[in-house]
Amino acid sequence: MAFAKVAEYQRRGAVHFHAVIRLDGPDGGHTPPPAWATAELLTDAIHAAAAKARVDGPTVDDRAHSFTFGRQLDVRTIRGADFPGDQALTDRAVAAYIAKYATKGAETATGALDRPLKFAAELAQLDISDHARRLIRTAWTLGARKDLDHLRLRAWAHMLGFRGHFSTKSRTYSTTLGALRTARADWRRTQNTPEHPTGTTHVLAHWVFAGTGLSAAEEWLAASLTPAPGTEGEPTHA
Repeated sequence: MAFAKVAEYQRRGAVHFHAVIRLDGPDGGHTPPPAWATAELLTDAIHAAAAKARVDGPTVDDRAHSFTFGRQLDVRTIRGADFPGDQALTDRAVAAYIAKYATKGAETATGALDRPLKFAAELAQLDISDHARRLIRTAWTLGARKDLDHLRLRAWAHMLGFRGHFSTKSRTYSTTLGALRTARADWRRTQNTPEHPTGTTHVLAHWVFAGTGLSAAEEWLAASLTPAPGTEGEPTHA
């Protein structure tokens, strides 16, 4: 079997997977499956595997947690009718089918950030929804617990605590990422034409290092911790 899947982080905080699972012949996708390997048999196998899949989670407050697939399991056979018009069921068509789910709901996503947080105070300055802010703050707060150190929740709070890859696939499903990187590198090398020979550097401007400073969130935090003028050294009264 070969698969390709994408992960969608839902508003309720659960990870939802969209996957295409394929049953190939003995040599992978280059040969057709045997006659007994029907779509109905693959559907039954997926239901059986989802019911038995289980991953042990952390123990929190003396309560052991585990992760399983939920009851919302929808298995459908991809057929030609799933594609508009006369579009054939090709590898490219299936890739587009997966991409549709990979971007599904992106405009209404909860809003993960593109970089890790340094301070929880940064959340007050970010242009995100209140719902996303609560999820990130929850991951940050849980990350302070010693019994959850191994989960590194603070390092991944900007991703709502989800450390998995957005998209994964089995090696036999299609080409590998290494092959794609090699193809890109080869293509870049072909761009070194006589008009743009290798080793030529075009200087457009000169840059001078001016110094470093604080980000907007760091400036806000520093200002909040600085005593008001005239109060330095004054005793604190209970």
